[in-house]
Amino acid sequence: MYKHFFKRVLDFLISLIAIICLSPFLLVMIVWLHFANKGAGVFFLQDRPGKDAKLFNVIKFKSMTDETDENGVPLPNDQRITKIGKFMRKFSIDELPQLFNVLKGDMSLIGPRPLLTRYLLLYTPEQARRHEVRPGLTGWAQVHGRNNITWKEKFELDLWYVDHCTLWTDIKVVFMTVKNVLSGKDVSVVSGSFDGTN
Repeated sequence: MYKHFFKRVLDFLISLIAIICLSPFLLVMIVWLHFANKGAGVFFLQDRPGKDAKLFNVIKFKSMTDETDENGVPLPNDQRITKIGKFMRKFSIDELPQLFNVLKGDMSLIGPRPLLTRYLLLYTPEQARRHEVRPGLTGWAQVHGRNNITWKEKFELDLWYVDHCTLWTDIKVVFMTVKNVLSGKDVSVVSGSFDGTN
């Protein structure tokens, strides 16, 4: 009952309250990023597979500029990421706009992170089961290694969550997420990741 009904109700209510409470902070971030990103925009949008592998646009705060070299090739990530971008990634602030994805129903607060669409063809039938639930802002894999675990370990943790999705599990993930974010644990602020952050 929780997995198929109450979880969505809680997602909607909590994300709505969070957006309202965080709106002054979000507005400050939008203005700050407008100038810091040198015309590259404030938001990063990208297609990701959601529940049942249906595509949706994930929303993040943009942490890099669009600067290129003289041949039009984007500069390396460590040259394009801004100071505020590093700060946002360290404390996962760049993920906050995904609260709107949760409100809309594309995502859940807790679930497997939505990966890049190009990985879909690489999944085994078992790994594809991660799409039996909505992707999340944070998840079981994120609180057990985040960017510092292997592809195989990530899928094993995601599938464990799919099979053990309960209110207690979600509460545990929330507390572990807060602990990890505040400590800046297991975060890669510059290099690429499974999530394809920009």
